[in-house]
Amino acid sequence: MRRFRWYHALAFVLAHWVLAALGGAYALATRWDDWAGVKWTWWGFLVAGALVPGVVVFVSVMGSERFVPRLRVASIAPMMGGPRGWRARARFVPALFRGAALTLACAALARPENLLKDEQSTERGIDIVLVLDLSGSMRAVMDAPDPLGAQPPQAKRPTRLDTAKDVIQDFIARRKTDRIGVVVFGKAAYVLSPPTLDYSLLTTLVGKMDLDLIDGNGTAIGDAVGTGVARLRRSNAKSKAIILLTDGDSNAGAVSPDYAAHLAQTQGVHVYTVQIGNGDESEVQEGVDLFGQPRYVRARFPVNPELLKKIATQTGGESFVATDKVGLERSMHAILDSLEKSKILAQNASVEELFPLFLWPAVLFVMMEAVLRVFVLRRFP
Repeated sequence: MRRFRWYHALAFVLAHWVLAALGGAYALATRWDDWAGVKWTWWGFLVAGALVPGVVVFVSVMGSERFVPRLRVASIAPMMGGPRGWRARARFVPALFRGAALTLACAALARPENLLKDEQSTERGIDIVLVLDLSGSMRAVMDAPDPLGAQPPQAKRPTRLDTAKDVIQDFIARRKTDRIGVVVFGKAAYVLSPPTLDYSLLTTLVGKMDLDLIDGNGTAIGDAVGTGVARLRRSNAKSKAIILLTDGDSNAGAVSPDYAAHLAQTQGVHVYTVQIGNGDESEVQEGVDLFGQPRYVRARFPVNPELLKKIATQTGGESFVATDKVGLERSMHAILDSLEKSKILAQNASVEELFPLFLWPAVLFVMMEAVLRVFVLRRFP
């Protein structure tokens, strides 16, 4: 039996690429018009596939020849009856199928993808920052209209903050493509969330807002609006808006409301103001009585509707007044109706995985190698 020479290795490599090309021809014929736009996700596997024939020659062919048992004899006459003919010459064909299968498997691992659809849809959306007052005056009661009088007078009644949280959560639930952020303020302003499309997170954060979350001994309207403008400064949306919900007059903070309105105007941010309450006396819970029932007292919290209207007018927004939950909901809906919505371009792509077109010929070649080794080209020893 002749030893494996270098020209045999060259012939093996050429035969390997012919066989691999036959296997790849199935993939090309199946998607002939699509291969120009196919995207290969993992290019490294294509490089590995190009190295397969050399590795197979070195390991499976030359390596197997190196470890073939040999016996020194005085005469070769007894060996003349050994294996001869086409089977002996074709002893490396199974390795050829194995190498071609590995090359096709590497092509499958490179994960070719065909972009079936590249559609562009226009959605309308804006960037909004909700600015909510968490000062002490938000403890005032804000009852919902109850024509049936079903609510007992001793029951704990919702505060302005409770009502605002419900309305804001409903507002968030109605959004689809608007990025929404939240700023809370009392004596100072804080960012609860930057503008985001994660409505579930926003709903959770709003639900956890409480009057004890920040220092509520003050109403820093200027700081609050300025913080909202800062969150929208880098927004590329055509329409940017701040919705300010407050029930008090500005009496704290380092930024004046007039200057905050000027900043909003220069950044193209429309400020919509919603005044909660009208400055009349309101009931506020003050502890509980001997029976554990909430006790309410009346208090007056000053408001400044002229300031809120001035901020809205200066920035191109609108001003609203809400004295109950229904009025607050109507104000929020009116704000949405008046907002000019910018256009956001969205791309919807559908991708088809093409790796099975290489994987199935590879599996077929592995089966053919097994059949040849077991039934046709068995070697002994």
